[in-house]
Amino acid sequence: MNIMTLILALIAVESSGNDNAIGDGGLAYGCLQLHACYVADAAEYAGEDWTHEDAFDRETSIKIVVAYMDRYATEKRLGRTVTIGDIARIHNGGPAGYKKQSTLKYWDKVEAELISRGAIASHN
Repeated sequence: MNIMTLILALIAVESSGNDNAIGDGGLAYGCLQLHACYVADAAEYAGEDWTHEDAFDRETSIKIVVAYMDRYATEKRLGRTVTIGDIARIHNGGPAGYKKQSTLKYWDKVEAELISRGAIASHN
């Protein structure tokens, strides 16, 4: 599966595709519901001047997520092959999200979305 398929599932779960969504008590912006610290972290890594408001632009928000994953969802960092579940859980829970119990329910939602799109097989 390519990263865009996963990102489209993240968008569906995060905002039902609403590029102007504001959530998490006003802290999360755009279709991918990005927090300011996430955007700043990705911008620093990518050498970009992205601001939190850039999360309202779908194309830019996707670039932000890709940069964040290039930084944190790596085999070197995780010590093993990165899974799509790892990427979703890092998106939801930050750099250590892939090992947080609190991100498992989020991954379940993303996995269900991917199954409904025919992107992955159901494991039932």
